[in-house]
Amino acid sequence: MDPHTVEVTIKIYLKQMRERLERAASIAKAAEACAEAGDVERAVIIILDVEQPLYEATTLLNAASLLNRCVAER
Repeated sequence: MDPHTVEVTIKIYLKQMRERLERAASIAKAAEACAEAGDVERAVIIILDVEQPLYEATTLLNAASLLNRCVAER
């Protein structure tokens, strides 16, 4: 991959990471609100929904890091 393509790809990955982290943060806020309202069981059920967006954000981070290292090695 040429450096320009890598740069564009990494920018896309960063945007997608932000979107997933924002989704995870909104889920965490909902879980926190439930817990504060006294429904801890429901809060735990809600917070489990952060697993997928966090996994996806981590995967995107790993991909961006790998691309960056591949270009740096050239």
